[in-house]
Amino acid sequence: MKDILRKAQSGKYAIGSFNFSTAEILKAIVLAAKDLKAPIIVSTSEGEASFFGMREAAALVDAWSAVTKLPIILNLDHGKSPETIKKAIAAGYNAIHFDGSHLPYLENLAQTKRIVDYVRSVEKTFDRQIIVEGELGYLRGSSSLHKEALKIEPEDLTTADQASDFIKYSGIDSLAIVIGNAHGVFAQGEEKLNLERLAEINEAVGDSVFLVLHGGSGIPSGDIRMAIKWGIVKININTELRVAYKDALKQELKESPKETTPYKILEPSFQAVKKVVEGKITLFGSNNKI
Repeated sequence: MKDILRKAQSGKYAIGSFNFSTAEILKAIVLAAKDLKAPIIVSTSEGEASFFGMREAAALVDAWSAVTKLPIILNLDHGKSPETIKKAIAAGYNAIHFDGSHLPYLENLAQTKRIVDYVRSVEKTFDRQIIVEGELGYLRGSSSLHKEALKIEPEDLTTADQASDFIKYSGIDSLAIVIGNAHGVFAQGEEKLNLERLAEINEAVGDSVFLVLHGGSGIPSGDIRMAIKWGIVKININTELRVAYKDALKQELKESPKETTPYKILEPSFQAVKKVVEGKITLFGSNNKI
C-alpha cells in the first residue's frame, strides 16, 4: 500500500482520497479511477462508517479491487479513538487516520505514538501493511457548505519544527497538515493555501513522511498544483462529492416526481459524483499511473 504513495511522492503527483457513504458513491469513485487508470484511496469517516458498516465497506472495496484490478486503499478518515481504529483494522481497512489535532501537542503526540505502536504490533497478525496518518494543526470547518467567510488564524497552521518533531517521535507514515485548508466549501471566498509554510514543512521533513491535505474541496486548482509540487501526495475530497450527489438527486426528483425505481432515481447522482472524481484525478495528475 505504501508503494502507491511512494510512487506519487517521487512522481510529483497526488492520490485522491474520496469519501463515500453509499454503494453508488463508491461505485462512481472506483469507475472514475478505472476509466482514468488511477490509483485511489476511498475513505469513510466515523459517521460514514457507522452508516455503511466497516466490514461491509471492506468487503465491497475488496470486490471492486478484484473486478477492476485497481490498487485501492481503504482508509478510516478522522478516527478519534483507539477503539474505532482497532475496529477498522479488524474489519479490513489498510489505512487509518488518527486525528488528535484537537489535543494539546504533547498529548496528540503521545496518543498518536500509541496508535502507531499498536498498528505495528498487529500488522503481521492481519497479514497486511497498514498506513498510519497523524494530524497536526487546527483544521476549521466541516464537510458541508458554509455561508460564513473562512478565517484562518496564524496559530491554526502546522509549523515546520513541530512537524519534524512529530514525525520523528510518533513514527507515522503520513502527516495531515494545516496550511490554510479547511473542511467544506466556503461561499464567501476561496480557501487560499499558505504555500510558503508548505515549502518550509517540506524542506524540514523531506520524503520521510507522506504529506496530506485535508479539506481539498473548494481550493483553487492553481493552489492544488503548487501544493503537489511542494510535497503533498494525498488530497482528501468529500464536500464536493456530497454537493454533486445532492444537487443531482434534487433535480432528478423534481423532473421525475413519479419515478419509484431507485437505480433510475440515483443514476444522475452517480454520474455527477463520477464527473467530480474524474476532474480531481486529472487535476492531481494521478491518471494513467497504473
